[in-house]
Amino acid sequence: MAGKKVGVLALQGDVSEHIRAFEAALGGDGEVVPVRTPADLEGCDALAIPGGESTTLARLIAESGLREAIQTFKGGIFATCAGMVLVATEINDSRFEPLGIVDITIERNAFGRQRESFEAGLAIEGLDEPFHAIFIRAPMATAAGPGVEVLGRTEQGIVAVRCGKHMVLSFHPELGGDLRLHRTFLEAL
Repeated sequence: MAGKKVGVLALQGDVSEHIRAFEAALGGDGEVVPVRTPADLEGCDALAIPGGESTTLARLIAESGLREAIQTFKGGIFATCAGMVLVATEINDSRFEPLGIVDITIERNAFGRQRESFEAGLAIEGLDEPFHAIFIRAPMATAAGPGVEVLGRTEQGIVAVRCGKHMVLSFHPELGGDLRLHRTFLEAL
């Protein structure tokens, strides 16, 4: 993890929460920077794509010229909630073209609207103890392609995957104070 530079897509959503979580996970040995333009992404080892509103984020990514820069980014991507929707190859009920980075099919708002948001202890592959997962208008993956490792599921479907350097989660690990997934992601870079 030493000396890693993590960018956080800073267009909309849980930006400050992701910055704080990655700063804590790095423990002062690295740098976390907001990413608003393709130039901001240069030199980054990783990019966090936070939760927010996926349609709005997709529009802002296109307007800021970041679509191609993210699609061709060589570092790891840590995508949560709306980020999961954005990095998918296919979205049921989509109003935009996803980035096509991780071979998963996504159902948006899979668990219902805002009032159906919930928290749960979730078994995650590679973690000894359940992870306290916070689901807010969360998506889920209904299918994962070859090369995509499923890390966590609920009864409804897939909520955590890894594909190479990328970790994709339907929940919000940046909100709970548990940095195990952030550290696992950084260690794999």
